[in-house]
Amino acid sequence: MPNLDDKNAIAFEFARICSLAAVKIMEIYESDFEARGKDDKSPVTDADELAEKIILAELEAALPGIPVLAEESFAAGFRPKTDGAFILVDPVDGTKEFINKNGEFTVNIALIENRAPTAGCVFAPARERIFVGGTHAWAGALKAGAPVSADSLDMITTRDRPAGGMTAVMSRSHADEKTRAFANAQGVTETVSAGSSLKFCLIAEGTADVYPRFGPTKEWDTGAGHAVLNAAGGAVLTPDGAPFIYAKEAVEYLNGAFVAWGRIAGAV
Repeated sequence: MPNLDDKNAIAFEFARICSLAAVKIMEIYESDFEARGKDDKSPVTDADELAEKIILAELEAALPGIPVLAEESFAAGFRPKTDGAFILVDPVDGTKEFINKNGEFTVNIALIENRAPTAGCVFAPARERIFVGGTHAWAGALKAGAPVSADSLDMITTRDRPAGGMTAVMSRSHADEKTRAFANAQGVTETVSAGSSLKFCLIAEGTADVYPRFGPTKEWDTGAGHAVLNAAGGAVLTPDGAPFIYAKEAVEYLNGAFVAWGRIAGAV
């Protein structure tokens, strides 16, 4: 069992579990699956539900006793304790991308401690690319079901802010005028679109600089990408620069507006 103090070991355990769950996800992705609507009108498929079962079983075996807040079990009414360390799971982040078969969906697992992410993994199985973050961040190619280790990946880091203007990454499904106005005010000169938590990862690997998000998200949408970005030298803050925190039980883990940064202005 990994020690919670060893963030890299935790992150790579999450990576192992993401890879394992992705086998079932890709099996369904490549079939004639059907999407259904949940009570909140958001879409769900068999991939979300079956992958979450695999992930929860693996987490219980690897990290017994650590509460897990997972999207589908939460939707079904399960409310774990989140006043201490806990794990966030989104088995298929970007279900719309999954349904549209554009490959931009991810498997997300993150450890939250003291209301902040400290280890995480984002795996995009259709794109065969994985991102892992503990005290350092790594990325590389990975097929669903394949073993993963630091030796098989490259270490990644955020880049310095380009002198000619920043590149902003925005949601493929949810960019709005407020988001675009913020980007313009920051001197953004280029924008790229991406689905799911890949937006955090583009900043973490140094191909973009900022990801503003003013629309609603849930904590399981952001925790793993946030962990990877932190590990790569970036940060996620509120638009006014305050810490972006987790364990928001009172609002059912609904996130407010945030901005993911590669480098904070003035930081070395």
